[in-house]
Amino acid sequence: MFSRFFNLSQQKKIGAIALPMVLSNLCVPLLGLVDTAVAGHLDDAKYLGGIALGSSVISLLFFLLSFLRMSTTGLTAQAYGANNTEGQLNCLSQGITVALCIAAVLLLLQYPLSMLFYLSDASQAITEQAVSYFQVRIWSAPALLTNLVLMGWFLGQQNARYPMWMLIFSNSINIILDIVFVVYLHWNVPGIAAASVIADYAGLALALSFIYRSPLRASIVSYFQQHWLSSLQYAKFKQLFALNRDIFLRSLCLQAVFIFIAFQGAAYGDNTVAANAVLLSFLMLVSYALDGLAYAAESITGQAIGQAKAQRNSHQFTDSLIVLSCWCLMLSLLFSVGYAVAGQAFVNLLTSIPEVQAEAENYVGWMILLPLVASWAYLLDGVFIGATQGKTLRNTMLIALIGFAALFLLFQDWQNHALWLALCGFMALRSLGLALVLFKQLRHNQLIPKH
Repeated sequence: MFSRFFNLSQQKKIGAIALPMVLSNLCVPLLGLVDTAVAGHLDDAKYLGGIALGSSVISLLFFLLSFLRMSTTGLTAQAYGANNTEGQLNCLSQGITVALCIAAVLLLLQYPLSMLFYLSDASQAITEQAVSYFQVRIWSAPALLTNLVLMGWFLGQQNARYPMWMLIFSNSINIILDIVFVVYLHWNVPGIAAASVIADYAGLALALSFIYRSPLRASIVSYFQQHWLSSLQYAKFKQLFALNRDIFLRSLCLQAVFIFIAFQGAAYGDNTVAANAVLLSFLMLVSYALDGLAYAAESITGQAIGQAKAQRNSHQFTDSLIVLSCWCLMLSLLFSVGYAVAGQAFVNLLTSIPEVQAEAENYVGWMILLPLVASWAYLLDGVFIGATQGKTLRNTMLIALIGFAALFLLFQDWQNHALWLALCGFMALRSLGLALVLFKQLRHNQLIPKH
């Protein structure tokens, strides 16, 4: 296996997609770290707790809508592998239409949605800060959701450079505005939210400039002028709706876990919910770095399936998967060792509040374990997204969610330790379930059909 890791052609193919996405994805948790650090150095834990609670609900709304990127990547990659230009443009048209419709619904329902915060056991001070964050941040919806579609479309065409620059550009603006709005203008939590809104629209402007310079620009314009309405017919949407439904349910289960951690942590006190916000930054770093490998898996799997359907069979898929697996193992080990060596120093970097630092120190051990059990779930998600097997993703996630609930109920007397134990079990069940399905499909030539 490891001898095949050194296949130079496979390294180049994967590196062209994975490395730009790993590097650019690290900007995303960097932004989260800046948000946490800025709020964590204000004079009251309510600001950090408000950001944690507010961003958790935004994550439930935005990240469970990540099916917009995932389905676009998988379907576009398959069309790209089959040299089907019309299919690629159809994916773009349908994705943007769905994104803008969902964004309109979110903006119309923003005030009822803000009532979700009052369901938590957080203090009144934290709840007020969370609502303040949400009511500004929700205005990102049109830009953020359209960006998801455009990123997925670029990745489906094996182009990781454009998404990389979108992420680097928007997150750089966000970080700068965070500092300006909070440190210099003293806008506190609303300032952090406003920085994100402006940055998302700046990222959209950059993405549209890439579309303008695309070799397919003339085809895109012609398609939207002549075929946009026909692309919205239900028969053409059927596959997209089915895939989006399954990925949506999968994402909902995933976000339900993190929302539960945020809300249950709030029941243990303001310092605990603030400490959990800091600790989730550890997992955030791991997830965004490994998502770069997952993006490569999506593109490579989708392209291989498209080639197989067009009877231009891809013989290099297994070698690519081995290279990705080796990178996944090395990255997970790197993060675990790093957290073992410098975990508490990382906590102290993110917050200067002594009570929060002391609380977070109790749970750093879980951060060392998480990368080792969670990394495979991210990589295998990418394989099945590229294969557009939404049902597999949905079913394995449901099983993992049941496992999470069972572990927490069994060990709930451990309080916050029970949350982190349940999260580790949840990630392990995701990894194991997807691995078993992958091995079965590869053995029976079900993932990449042979001709």
